[in-house]
Amino acid sequence: MAMTGAVDLGGIKDRAEAQRAQAQRAQAQRDPAQSDRSDGAQPGTPPPGAPPVASGASVIDVTEETFEAEVLNRSMRQLVVVDLWAEWCGPCKQLSPVLERLAAQSGGRWVLAKVDVDANPRIAQAFRVQSIPMVVAIVQGQPVTAFNGVRSEAEITSWIDEIFAQVGNALPDAPAGAAAPEPEQSDPRMIAAEEKLNDGDFDGALAAYRAVAEAEPENVEAASAARNLEFILRAQAHDPNIVETASPRDVDAQLAAADVLLLSQQPEAAFDRIIDVVRVTNGEERTRARTRLLELFELFDPAEPFVVTARRKLASALY
Repeated sequence: MAMTGAVDLGGIKDRAEAQRAQAQRAQAQRDPAQSDRSDGAQPGTPPPGAPPVASGASVIDVTEETFEAEVLNRSMRQLVVVDLWAEWCGPCKQLSPVLERLAAQSGGRWVLAKVDVDANPRIAQAFRVQSIPMVVAIVQGQPVTAFNGVRSEAEITSWIDEIFAQVGNALPDAPAGAAAPEPEQSDPRMIAAEEKLNDGDFDGALAAYRAVAEAEPENVEAASAARNLEFILRAQAHDPNIVETASPRDVDAQLAAADVLLLSQQPEAAFDRIIDVVRVTNGEERTRARTRLLELFELFDPAEPFVVTARRKLASALY
């Protein structure tokens, strides 16, 4: 599965830089002498943006705070393979030892970066993780290919060799003789869907995105586009006055009101509307309200504070 251009890892980098700057300000307040360095970094540490100091570690644990240095910066010189896993994931426990063994045997040809998705939800969101284990290859700060599920040692070795054959020349530390990278080809189906969208053929665009998502369940870009467009079309069809006129026990009206509120950039109010419906209904109506709310959650980063808060409220309303 090719991934170039499909995900944006800049948000993790920005978050890490903000946390680093905050820590440096706090350190400077504790010890003003530490703030004399012109680049703002702590004494004994490399300047921001510098590649990580080479180490003999073939397997590293990565967090949101260390992602920039250990994955993005490191990948400028060395192939980084990211293993997205969780403690509760049985298949992860089958795959991870194989990856770790191969990384150790590679002699520094590539490094394995392990990410616990439960502890680092923003990284999982950036990679648009739908299921785990998920393994992503990073070259020069960008994901180039990925796979899901358990694979054999031979399959993984072949996958790694193919990556070096495609993008090896982009890595200063890559083995000699690697072929130059081939440009990523745009999906003509996605281009056609986008053209329909730009031409105002919203129903046609939605149908096109859905067709791609149904044909390729792993195509998260198409699924996300279809989900967002479906919501916008549904919300635009409602009378905006429904926000004021909806009866508290009218499930259809309350769901419509939530759509209108969300379309007008009021997610907290929209979620609260549906949670109130969950509280006062039962049976099929409650299930319908809960299902709609979960669908709306999927439009956002699961780490967004208002999504986290709404999930807690929903759990309280259900139990």
